[in-house]
Amino acid sequence: METASLLSTFEPVAAVLFGLFLFNEKLDVFGMIGVVLVIVSLVINEIKEKKILIVVDMQNDFIDGSLGTKEAESIVDHVVEEINKDYSLVIATRDTHPENYLETNEGKHLPVKHCIKNSEGWQIRSEVFEAIEAKEYLVIDKPTFGSEKLVEILKKINEEEEIETITLVGLCTDICVVSNALLVKAAFPEKRIEVKENCCAGVTPQSHDAALTTMKMCQIEVI
Repeated sequence: METASLLSTFEPVAAVLFGLFLFNEKLDVFGMIGVVLVIVSLVINEIKEKKILIVVDMQNDFIDGSLGTKEAESIVDHVVEEINKDYSLVIATRDTHPENYLETNEGKHLPVKHCIKNSEGWQIRSEVFEAIEAKEYLVIDKPTFGSEKLVEILKKINEEEEIETITLVGLCTDICVVSNALLVKAAFPEKRIEVKENCCAGVTPQSHDAALTTMKMCQIEVI
């Protein structure tokens, strides 16, 4: 917000002074000030790139709960480090299921109760959420792998201010990360969509690698 405020202050002043410089040689000093302010404004605008981080399902059940893995535990610190970087907005998703999860279509294919709304396993890992809370952030509950709501929110943000980069991290690479990465790529085919490999973990190391390959083939940057 401070950068945006500074930019909005510079631009009208710079425009007026630069105009005076062009049409009145006696105001060359003020004109030079205008030129400087224009340059500063452009620099600030470059710094102010809209970068969004999507933190997918970093919830207790996927880390050390009913569907946890050692690989998921190993990425927690990396994800916290990534959240602490200079992102304009952090959007966290939460896999969210009802008590009768085992009766749902997903539950019949994956008969392990997890991320039941308001349970401990449903909560985002404490150190991850602490890092998220320190940023400008949103939390989205999603009932299935990919989130249409996430895409809708990103579109609204992009209408207000163009997004430069969308980065995804989290769990599980081969289910919810790849699902949301492909949805976002389909919605924004000309934007840079990237996935941080060391901030993701799959159900197995093999399925993690396979999902990364799939995303690479769909022109998502895996870094």
